[in-house]
This record gives sequence, structure tokens and C-alpha cells, in this order.
Amino acid sequence: MSLNVSNLACFRTGRLIFSNQSFVIEAGEAVMLRGPNGAGKSTLLRALAGMLPSEGSVILNGIALDKDVDGVQEQIAFSGHLDAIKPQLTVGENLTFWARLFEGGSVDNAVDQFALAEIWDRPAHACSAGQKRRLGLARLVVSGRVLWLLDEPTVSLDTETTARFADIIKAHCAGGGMALIATHIELGLEGARVIALDPTNMRTATPSSDPFLSEAWE
Repeated sequence: MSLNVSNLACFRTGRLIFSNQSFVIEAGEAVMLRGPNGAGKSTLLRALAGMLPSEGSVILNGIALDKDVDGVQEQIAFSGHLDAIKPQLTVGENLTFWARLFEGGSVDNAVDQFALAEIWDRPAHACSAGQKRRLGLARLVVSGRVLWLLDEPTVSLDTETTARFADIIKAHCAGGGMALIATHIELGLEGARVIALDPTNMRTATPSSDPFLSEAWE
């Protein structure tokens, strides 16, 4: 299993955010995505998840993003700046819903890893920012997806929970999973490779001849 990215470029509002991004992530790897604010880290993660138009090649376990978006997305768990929780549901109802939707990992395992038992019956809207983040990240565990795309995942987490989450990433990769993590902090993932995005390649660009990409300019 692997993620193969070749000559990836992404445009937003008439601007080339990044280009010529090529890398491979193998099964069992956690890779850090680095760069200053505005370098395009979030954009890169969203492009890999098929959420933004892009140029280049993205192949996840033999499935090409430009040929089968659904096939790629079915292998990806994405954690962005929002926790994607339903505020009117309890913590337990949110987690159970995700588990049934993904038909993936164990709810009990996610509860243990993110210490959610004590707030299981609490409405999500009544949770603190850190509790909401823990619940949102628990979705990764129940997803059963092989590739985790993580955008600043430790925001609102305390030091203890951040360390625990690093161990969860290690366990995911030890089981053959992959993770690409945009973060400004050190997670203690020894030996993790780093992909650095340089904002100096930003420039005004012209629309692609690809009709799908051209729609983004209208």
C-alpha cells in the first residue's frame, strides 16, 4: 500500500498555491507537512482528499484520484480545523454514528484511546474545546481508513492528550496505515520524514485547459 503523488499543483482564486509536489508515502509511514502560514499545507491536504481541484497525479493504493474520486476518498480519513461533530447529539451518539457510517474500527477502542467514557452521555455542545477535539479525532479510529490526513490535529489538546494522540498515530502506522500531518509542533514521531512547502512559489496563474479545473476560476 502506498500514496504516490507526482507533480501536484493546486490553484485557488487565480493563484498558484503550490506546484511540482512529488512524494511517496509507504504503508507504515507518518510524514510531517511543514511550512509557514500561507504556504499551502491545508490546501495540499484538501487536494489529496479530492476536496479541491488540482493538477498532477495522486494514486492511493493503485487508485488514481482523477479517475475515481470516490475510490480514493473511501480510503481516507480527513481531520481539518473543524471537529465535524453534531452539537445536538451526545458524545456517544456522535461516535456511534461515525462507526456505523464507516463500518470501520471499534467504538470501545476509540473511547479508551481518547478517554471519552466520562463524557459519553454529554451533549457535544456542552463539551469543552479540548473534549470536542478528542471526539473529532476519535472518528479517525472508528473510520478504519488507511490514510489519515491531519491538519493541525492537536489544536486545543493538552500535553497529555497530545502525547497520547502521537501514540495513536504510531499504532495506526504500525498496523500498516499511513498519516500525513500538517503541524507546527513536534509530536515525538521519531524518524518521521518531513515535506516542506515553500510559499515563494506562489504567483498569479492562468486557468488550466482542463474544464474541471477551469470551473474553479469562474
